[in-house]
Amino acid sequence: MPEPSRTLEPDDSAAVNDLRSAVMRLSRRLKHQRVDESLSPAEMSVLGTLARCGSATPGELARKEHVQPPSMTRIVALLEGKGLVALEPHPEDRRQKVVRQTEQAEAMLEQSRRKRNAWLAELVGQLDEDERATLRAAAPVLEKLAHL
Repeated sequence: MPEPSRTLEPDDSAAVNDLRSAVMRLSRRLKHQRVDESLSPAEMSVLGTLARCGSATPGELARKEHVQPPSMTRIVALLEGKGLVALEPHPEDRRQKVVRQTEQAEAMLEQSRRKRNAWLAELVGQLDEDERATLRAAAPVLEKLAHL
């Protein structure tokens, strides 16, 4: 959890505004670099969560994705119908199922990562060396912000 907010200097406030704007624009552009256009952003997000966190119950996925359980049930059913997830018995609770991504989903996500990385690498290639050095220095800070 972040520390209580401190008053920012005017330069920091402007930087926060610029960062927010740039990250949102870049994120939107990255989202358009999809391999499978038939998947909704919510479906892609669930597959990404499964890839990062491993198998989970629909309830756990709903909490991680900040959606209601009935919405997650629909998303999981759509992904199962597309062969991207499989439902398995819960090892300890017979009433529940565990959702796991399939090999097809893993391959699709890897292809998507490659496409997005190639697109982003092309953009980075247009920067000069000082800008690339700044980007290399900023990447860990952005990663930290993403996990605060």
